[in-house]
Amino acid sequence: MQEHYLKNVIEAALLAAGRPLSIADLAEIFDERERPESDEIRAALAELQADYAERGIELREVATGFRVQIRPSMTEAVSRLWQERPQRYSRALLETLALIAYRQPITRAEIEEVRGVTVNPNIVRTLFERNWIRVVGHREVPGRPELLGTTREFLDYFGLKSLDELPSLAELRDMDNLGVQLELPGEVGEVPAEDLRDQAEDTNLSAPGEDENVDSEEAQPDEAQAPGLVARGPDESA
Repeated sequence: MQEHYLKNVIEAALLAAGRPLSIADLAEIFDERERPESDEIRAALAELQADYAERGIELREVATGFRVQIRPSMTEAVSRLWQERPQRYSRALLETLALIAYRQPITRAEIEEVRGVTVNPNIVRTLFERNWIRVVGHREVPGRPELLGTTREFLDYFGLKSLDELPSLAELRDMDNLGVQLELPGEVGEVPAEDLRDQAEDTNLSAPGEDENVDSEEAQPDEAQAPGLVARGPDESA
């Protein structure tokens, strides 16, 4: 199979899929008689990545595969294509998500102990609805509370290949808000750096007690805006 043809087919598939594609997914595109080896597919992906080096799009590997997406530097301009009000995430939701990501597996009671306030059920429901968190087990204590952890979809959404790519707590303490570090789209509720400082050396994330009201938008998140604004296929609506 010609390398140029292989690269073009892979590029077309990535643009049309609307989701990350694994090496196995890309191999299945081809007829069994001409199916390329994994090394050939990876070589074609590397060439595409080089081709996009000076362009407004990039090839990114995330948890579930590879995808073509808008470069973060282009997001603000391209987001004007969508007229909907950008998704807004409350500080309470961001802090809850950060605790689950950095301390997983963790129970709701442990989240409440760190934050000093009761976790609003709407926040946890929103995180489950977005498929950013899941139940990974139960703590072997009376009541067997659920243990919460993040999902591969969480990694995909934030453009991460693994949890190892999460910004360190030191980086979080040095930034103005968590949303910027995780490249959340649109208007993001501010999370002051001092509110993310550890209360102890065991990497607890702290925050003062606060009203846990959740915006109605969080219960019904807007899917139009996503990190990197993944390139859509011709049949997909914005």
